[in-house]
Amino acid sequence: MKKYMLILMVLMLMFSISSAFANEDSDILVERAKVLHVEDMEDPDEEFFFEAKLVTLELLTGIMKGDVVEITHFISGNTAYDLPVKPGDRVLVVMEYNEEGVLEIHISEYVRDSYVYFILGLFVVLLLLVGRKTGLKSILTLSLTILIVMKFLLPGILKGHSPIGLTVISALIITFITILVIGGFKLKSLAAILGVFGGVMAAGLIAFLIGSKVRLTGLSSEEAMMLLYIPQGIAFDFKELLFSGIILGALGAVMDVGMSIASSMEEIKRVNPTVSARELVVSGMNVGKDIMGTMTNTLILAYVGSAIPLLLLFMAYESSVIKILNLDIVATEIVRAISGTIGIILAIPITAITGGILYHKFGGSKIK
Repeated sequence: MKKYMLILMVLMLMFSISSAFANEDSDILVERAKVLHVEDMEDPDEEFFFEAKLVTLELLTGIMKGDVVEITHFISGNTAYDLPVKPGDRVLVVMEYNEEGVLEIHISEYVRDSYVYFILGLFVVLLLLVGRKTGLKSILTLSLTILIVMKFLLPGILKGHSPIGLTVISALIITFITILVIGGFKLKSLAAILGVFGGVMAAGLIAFLIGSKVRLTGLSSEEAMMLLYIPQGIAFDFKELLFSGIILGALGAVMDVGMSIASSMEEIKRVNPTVSARELVVSGMNVGKDIMGTMTNTLILAYVGSAIPLLLLFMAYESSVIKILNLDIVATEIVRAISGTIGIILAIPITAITGGILYHKFGGSKIK
C-alpha cells in the first residue's frame, strides 16, 4: 500500500510541475490527407525549385474533413527533403493563414504513425506474453519515463530552466520509480538506486569536466543548430544540453547494470543467509564484471551504429586520424560514449559495496 501511495504522490507532483510548463496552443493545424491526383506543372513559380506538381488532396481529419483541395507541391531535387507523392498516398498537411488571411496548405510529411503504432503494439504484446507481471510493470515504468521526459523535462528546458538541473531531477525520479516498481521495497532496490544514481552522476561529471577541457560546443548536430532559431527565442546553454543528453542516455544502461547486480546479491543472501558482507561484495563485483564486458560493448556499438554514415564519409575521403579526432562532432560522440561506459563501470562497485553494507546491517531483504 505504501508503495502505491508513494508512486501516486510522485505522479501528482509531476503533473503539478508540468502544468506550470504548459505550452500555448498553436495557430498552425496539422491534418491528414489522401492524395487523389498528381499532375505535372510546366514552370514552377519558385526560383529554387526545378519541378512543381498540382496535387489534389482529400482532407481526412479536422474541420475541413471530406473537402477536396488543390495545392502546388514543389520538388527541389534534394532526396533528403523532397516528398514525391502519387495517388493513394496518405500525407500530413500543414494548414495556416498567411498575412492576407488566405488559407495555405502544404504537404509536410508522409503518414507513418500507423506503422509506428503497429510496432509499438507488437512490443507491448511480446512484453506481456514473455514477461507477464514483470512485463506489465515494465510498460508502466516506460510510460512514466516518457511522461516525465515529455511533460516535465523538455517543457522545463523550453521555459529556460537549467537543462542539467532538470535532467538530474528527472533521472532521480525515473530511477526511483522504475526500480521500486520492478524490485519492490527491498534492500536490493535501495542498493540499485544508490548504485545507479552514483554511476550516472559520475558519467555526467566526467563528461562535463572533459567536455569543458576539449571545448565541446554542443552544436555538433543539425538539430542543435536549429534550436538557435526557434520562435521562443531562448538562449540555450548548448553545453548544458549536451551534458544533459549524456546523463539521460547513460541512465537506461546503468539502471540495467545496477538492478542486475543488486538482484544477484539478494539471491545469494537468500540461498546463504550466513554469507559475510565481504563475500557478498566480492560476488556482486564478479557478477558486475561479467555484465560490464557485454554492456560496455552495447553502449559503444549503439553510438557507432548511429554514426555509420559519418564514419563512411571519413573512410571515403581518407581523412587522417588526427583530423577526425579533433572534429567537434567526433569528440562529442567519443565523450558521450566513453562517459556513459564509465558510468556503467562505476555503478558496479557502488552497487556491490552498498548492497553488501545494507545486507550486513539489516540482514533481511525487505526495507523496514
